[in-house]
Amino acid sequence: MPLIRCLVACCLLALAGCQRPPEAGPGDAGIAEPPAPADAATAAGADAPADEPGTAGEIDFPTIPRIVVPDIVGIGPAQRALEGAMQSILDPMAGIRVRPANCGTDGALVTDAGITSVDGHGNVLRNGDAGIFRIAADGSGTANYGGGIITLNADGSGTINGSGEAGGDDAIITVNADGSGTYNGRYGIISLDGKGAGTWNGDGGLITNNGDGSGSWNGPLGLVRIEADGSGTWNGPHGLVVNHGDGSGRVGTPGREVAMAPIPKLAPEGRFPPLGRFAPPGAPCGFVITLDDRVLFDFDKSDVRADASQVLDTLGAALAKVQARGIEVGGHTDAKGSDDYNQSLSERRAQAVVEALRRRGVATDIVARGYGESKPVAPNDIDGQDNPAGRQLNRRVEIFVRA
Repeated sequence: MPLIRCLVACCLLALAGCQRPPEAGPGDAGIAEPPAPADAATAAGADAPADEPGTAGEIDFPTIPRIVVPDIVGIGPAQRALEGAMQSILDPMAGIRVRPANCGTDGALVTDAGITSVDGHGNVLRNGDAGIFRIAADGSGTANYGGGIITLNADGSGTINGSGEAGGDDAIITVNADGSGTYNGRYGIISLDGKGAGTWNGDGGLITNNGDGSGSWNGPLGLVRIEADGSGTWNGPHGLVVNHGDGSGRVGTPGREVAMAPIPKLAPEGRFPPLGRFAPPGAPCGFVITLDDRVLFDFDKSDVRADASQVLDTLGAALAKVQARGIEVGGHTDAKGSDDYNQSLSERRAQAVVEALRRRGVATDIVARGYGESKPVAPNDIDGQDNPAGRQLNRRVEIFVRA
């Protein structure tokens, strides 16, 4: 039925996060632990014995750390904001909205005042207190919310614009479909070309990998340069160390020749993992069907109009096929009139809908409850001025199907 198809097609959206590679080092900064040179304290210290030229194993070059991409949750914060907003979905049938239901820890239904629409192609527009979300049917979209601005494309590319303070995903991030991209956040500045080359400027210094086996590291151990032919230089605590790449090298200035194994090539760097798409995870506790009061009732009346039969037939057929743990029909009013009158009107309208659905074969575990004006989804007035559009949203019947 249209209601159920709409629910399945337009549920809340989520994004899988990316995992930190195993070579990530310890600590909050996410930087690989810089390895110390083997026997560095005695390899070329002032008191070290002066070996003859050709002695092997005198100096070991520091290993240039790999570039580690921090955990990128992607659109996780935006997804949580969207889920918290309980997006409302407009059904193709005029005057009916279907939305996934979120419940509090006490199991009670949470009410939201945002406005959501879905066009005939499945594109979702959500505008509420949690932000503005534009989501396409292919899983791409944009989110402008309290935590930043996110743009996501169907091919896994996209951008995240955050403050860079809270975590790996709260940064300025660009990810391209070929795995290239940039990251600027609390873990430093990272750039990868998707072909094995990249740079990382962070707490551990500046790391450059050229992608052809060569690279450099300007960090706590000094300046290390490695060439693709196995040669390189290290200007650090032991002075200038030169590796010729042919099994020999030179230590100090003017320098003494020593045996020195060629330096292994740098392994190519990885890629930025693609950002996952927005995807429907399903409703946490069921779904809610909201009917504009004008669909079923005349003004200030509680008798279901005769011309509402088609709406009720559709609802009854859809609900009869739902595996539900309970169905509640709730009546709601705006704030016009007295509390007692609105409470009574909401109860009578809810009961009228229950009786109509029971006649159409809906499960017997369906109950009616009236809430009067106590659960508005929009302001009845703004700055003391009447808000007719808000009051119209508040005059409604909600069918909460607990799944």
